[in-house]
Amino acid sequence: MSLFVPKFDRSVIVRDAEAEVVGRAPTTVKLLADSSATAGALSTQRVTLADGADGARPHRHNNSAEMFFVLDGAAELLSGEDVVTAGRGDLVIVPPGRPHAFAAVPGSDADLLIVITPGVERFEYFRHLQRVALGEVTPESLLEVQELYDNHFLRSEAWERRKEHGGGAAEPKSEDPRESV
Repeated sequence: MSLFVPKFDRSVIVRDAEAEVVGRAPTTVKLLADSSATAGALSTQRVTLADGADGARPHRHNNSAEMFFVLDGAAELLSGEDVVTAGRGDLVIVPPGRPHAFAAVPGSDADLLIVITPGVERFEYFRHLQRVALGEVTPESLLEVQELYDNHFLRSEAWERRKEHGGGAAEPKSEDPRESV
C-alpha cells in the first residue's frame, strides 16, 4: 500500500454563496474544491437531482475512488453489477476501476456530496458538460477528454435493467455521453 500525502499548508474554505453552480434542474452541480486547491488530495462537488433525475451514466475512474454521501433524499447507485438504494446519511465508496452511476430514486429528490480521491481536476469537466447542454460543443467531444478527466464511459446491463424494472427516468440505451455528469 502506498501513502499519498498532499502538500498544502492552508485550509480550503468554500462559502456556499460563493461556490460556482453548473447545470440546471433537474441536475445541478455545485463546484466545491478542485484537485488544484487540495494539492491533489481530492476534488469534491455537491450534486442536486430532482425527482428521479439521472446524475451520471455508467462510467469508471481508473485512478480514483469516488465517495457518495447522501445529504438528503434517496439515490440509486451502481457499483459494479450492484444497484444500491441509499438514503439520507448513507455512504457509498466506489473503488478505482469499478463501474458506477447514480440517479435520484423515482419519487424522490437526491442531494449528494461527492468526493473523488486522489483528486482530479473536475471543475472543467462539469463546465464542459454545461457547454454540451448549451449546444456549444458536441456530445462526442466528451469522448475526446475521457483520459484528461479520468472519466471513462461504458455500458452497464445492471443499470439498464434497473430502468426497465421501474427505476429512474427513461434513459436511452446508447453510450451517449450527453446524459452524464
